[in-house]
Amino acid sequence: MSKIARIIIGATAAVHLYIAWFEVFAWTTVGRDTFDTFDPELFSETEALAANQGVYNAFLAIGLIWSLLIRDDDWHTRIAACFLAFVAIAGVTAAITVTFATGLPQMALGAAGLCALAFGRPRDAD
Repeated sequence: MSKIARIIIGATAAVHLYIAWFEVFAWTTVGRDTFDTFDPELFSETEALAANQGVYNAFLAIGLIWSLLIRDDDWHTRIAACFLAFVAIAGVTAAITVTFATGLPQMALGAAGLCALAFGRPRDAD
């Protein structure tokens, strides 16, 4: 696996740890500041829902971190690709259901990571 792919995977995991943190622990403060176009009353009413979403984002981060710890290059790539695809799909979903700007970081990181994995794989000798 290329160094670039590892960096993108690590950055993607860090972003999802941050998202998990603010959805679980800071939804009514950081969340309100981040999504300032929403009705302020919405945040206290949706705190439990945001915490649930945060757990899912934590799972994405944990899966990406796990992929970096796998020593077998083939399995490392497979697990990383799986979780990067989940991230990209989550980004597309956020872009459709919330705002494009909300989903863009996830879409971009997921797609960039998948590209880095694909282009960083050694070619089989023919």
